[in-house]
Amino acid sequence: MFDLLPHILNGLTLGLLFALIALGFMLIVGLMEQINLAHGSLFALGAYFAMQLMGPRPPLPPGVASAWLALPLGWRYAATLILAPMAAGVVGIAIEFCMRRTYGKDPMYGLLLTFGAAMVIEETIRLTWGTRDYVLQVPQAINGGFIFGDLIWSTYRFYAAGIAVVIIGLVWLLIEKTPFGATVKAGAHDSEIVRALGINLTRLRLLVFVFGTMLAAIAGIIVAPIWGIRPHMGVDAVIPAFLVIVLGGVGSFWGAVVAGLLIGVLISVTTLYASVYAGIVPFVLMILVMTFRPRGLLGAT
Repeated sequence: MFDLLPHILNGLTLGLLFALIALGFMLIVGLMEQINLAHGSLFALGAYFAMQLMGPRPPLPPGVASAWLALPLGWRYAATLILAPMAAGVVGIAIEFCMRRTYGKDPMYGLLLTFGAAMVIEETIRLTWGTRDYVLQVPQAINGGFIFGDLIWSTYRFYAAGIAVVIIGLVWLLIEKTPFGATVKAGAHDSEIVRALGINLTRLRLLVFVFGTMLAAIAGIIVAPIWGIRPHMGVDAVIPAFLVIVLGGVGSFWGAVVAGLLIGVLISVTTLYASVYAGIVPFVLMILVMTFRPRGLLGAT
């Protein structure tokens, strides 16, 4: 059991990160009824923006860059967790403006549009940063490892799990305990009623899309030190996000969290006993759940 514990903890960490990646995806699908295939590319873009800000040549005016580099690494990292998602949010605004003509039409139009946006973003990443892998610099306090029970544990994985829990909790509070969250849920349930009440649905969709984009970018920054930074890392993110949404139930917040944890633990434990099957086990689980419970684990009837 003690030998299994590290794999369970790693699986829970991976599951929390999967859930975090999926939350922004879920909000956009729930309100706009559009599958945003650019979500993974925005996830990657957040990691690249963070890497650029944390690097020796930040994209800032010379005087500002000098003052930025003079800051302690921890302060720069904390600021990057805010600035990089904001920069990705600007890209999200551009994508949402392009998507407006697809609202109320066949979802295939939005699917194809976001697929094209994903290809454009990924190719722009290759043209700007090349195809090599990068490593995101993080403060020493959350780097390295420690020994417990004769095992070496990754400090950063615990930090990643902790910050994922905090962000998931904050998103839940925003959705469940604020007027904005109530409006988002109402818009997902019946957009015509929301419009009849005088709420600007166009602005609401824009805010939700940008919020989902920023969540994807934050997830990219947190995951980057574990997965590495490379152009196709967005594909590695959007597939688990889609699995989490389908398995947990479209529009279900806690369904996404539970499904993320379940997939993470399943992958980690399968890697221990039969690593060759670790990649297909989540898909087998999705097939089984969809067969006997098409609405997902916690999806509404």
